[in-house]
Amino acid sequence: VDTSGQLVVIDLATRDIVATHALGGQPDSVAVSPDGRYAAIAIENERDEDLGDGEPPQLPAGFLTIVDLVGAPGAWSLRQVSLEGVADLFPDDPEPEYVSINRANVAAVTLQENNHIVLVNLRNGKITHDFSAGSVDLSGIDTDENDLIEQTASLAAVPREPDGVAWINSGQFATADEGDLFGGSRGFSLFDKQGTLLWGSGNTLDRLAARLGHYPEDRSENKGNEPENVAFAEYGTDRVLFVGSERASLVFVYDVNGVGEQLSLRQALPTGVGPEGLLPIPQRGLFVAAAENDARDDKFRSVLSIYRYGAADMPAYPTVVSADRADGAPIAWGALSGLAYDLTDAGVLYAVHDSFYRKSRIYRLLDGQPATISDELVLRDNGALAAVDAGLVNADMTVNLDLEGIATRRGGGFWVVSEGAGTVGDPGRPVESLNLLLQVAADGTIEAVHTLPASTNGRQVRFGFEGVSAVGQGEDEAVFVAFQREWADDPAGHVRIGRFTPHSGDWAFYYYPLEAPQSANGGWVGLSEIAAVDDQTFAVVERDNQAGPDAVIKRIYRFSVAGLTPLADPAVGTTPGFPVVEKTQVRDLMPDLEAPGGQVLEKIEGLAISAAGDAVVVNDNDGVDDSNGETQLIHLPGLF
Repeated sequence: VDTSGQLVVIDLATRDIVATHALGGQPDSVAVSPDGRYAAIAIENERDEDLGDGEPPQLPAGFLTIVDLVGAPGAWSLRQVSLEGVADLFPDDPEPEYVSINRANVAAVTLQENNHIVLVNLRNGKITHDFSAGSVDLSGIDTDENDLIEQTASLAAVPREPDGVAWINSGQFATADEGDLFGGSRGFSLFDKQGTLLWGSGNTLDRLAARLGHYPEDRSENKGNEPENVAFAEYGTDRVLFVGSERASLVFVYDVNGVGEQLSLRQALPTGVGPEGLLPIPQRGLFVAAAENDARDDKFRSVLSIYRYGAADMPAYPTVVSADRADGAPIAWGALSGLAYDLTDAGVLYAVHDSFYRKSRIYRLLDGQPATISDELVLRDNGALAAVDAGLVNADMTVNLDLEGIATRRGGGFWVVSEGAGTVGDPGRPVESLNLLLQVAADGTIEAVHTLPASTNGRQVRFGFEGVSAVGQGEDEAVFVAFQREWADDPAGHVRIGRFTPHSGDWAFYYYPLEAPQSANGGWVGLSEIAAVDDQTFAVVERDNQAGPDAVIKRIYRFSVAGLTPLADPAVGTTPGFPVVEKTQVRDLMPDLEAPGGQVLEKIEGLAISAAGDAVVVNDNDGVDDSNGETQLIHLPGLF
């Protein structure tokens, strides 16, 4: 294989390329010594994972290049340091991954696939120490991709296979134990220069990710949160270690203190999708994380996230955390898709998740900064759901629904809605389930299940129930549901607001007029939540399906049904003549979504309104799938 690569030197003032140097291999990382005397480049010559069984050895071998930064950039000299024959695993094919240089000009080099660490004196190019990164026994983690976050499993003798490395002083360094071949210990470690393990994070990062709603369930059978990189810096007297998690899209920030270099978690920072590069800039009080993943169609872009150190005036993250379950693991959560206030305690909210996770449940949140998920209520069927669709009920009577809204009832308990799957007449997306309105007791038992009339189900489009609200009590109770987009026979730009009367079992409908899409990326506009302001006035979230720089419409509107009589559906094939509500914009959420400084989030799917007129909105983080996992719970006091 003919490998090649270049060191390109750029003048930052002019942005001109002032020198290039051939490297003779494929570089993976570069570090400059604190005194500016040397640069070290890890030449990985990465293996082809699709060649044979994908395992090393695959020549040519990798090596370390030392650059003597003496004189003009064009005159710099390069020296190669062979790393062959050093590691116990695949000694003929070292694959150096990352490099960090301490104040003594010693480079720590990780050989990830070799599960080895090498220390090189940059003055003479000699290897001073080398040792295996070893393995880890893990417990209290999730190893099953079953659409549930269950941190109860164990793994034995997992190779660390470190990626990023960073010196924290002249004798100790940290490694991000990502794993790439056989390993991946889901954490990070501290070593001294003799190779003694000083500290390991165990299951800490996986559990922190779950507590913050960032755990990537679809990576449970691989390497969990997958720490990619580490960086260390001193901000004044504060000594700080940054640990980047590629799959959780978080940077964990630790204070490093005391004679024993004790670590304490300071905070966790949300990043773009897949953070790779970490760059502290302490002289400017900044930290930068580079996220490599980019997919406009999936609503996320590659970004640089810039953070200011010690900025008390900046928005805090996280906005939602969870308490522990009885077994000591955090209540795992994500994909919040509906929100409602408790009717008797303004300090309590309820939320639901969508179909990204099985065993549907209601979360109880104690409102605050951040809000805390204090409990979870797993829904169970008493036969009512099985009578409608037995395929949604598990053997233990838990249920798998696509919950998209929740409302608290004045008589106690909840209403929740489950969005149907599929579109009538579409062979590519056939109807697999109906839209359901479910009455749920305070203990999570499903007491009743209501379907739409046959004439309405005959019009089903896959964008269905997206919110629920209830007013009145007893025989006067009425339940209102929001449909996300137009169904068959609906006029363009008009979506349904359904009104269900539990006492009679009748359905009737209004139309709500949508804004036209305004995004440069096209897309659509629809509803994603409904909440009652009073018995005749409602608020909805109207949004486009865009994020980041493509997002335009993220708004709260209100409307009244006073004086309007909803109508039943006519026969399929007939355009309904439902009364059209008149809407008024209450708030443009774009400034609120821009305020945290990250990308504008796509799915604002929860809106709760308190009796005092305070509002709270929350986004659906898609279970950290094609998403950075960020959840923003935003308070809007006195909005109504």
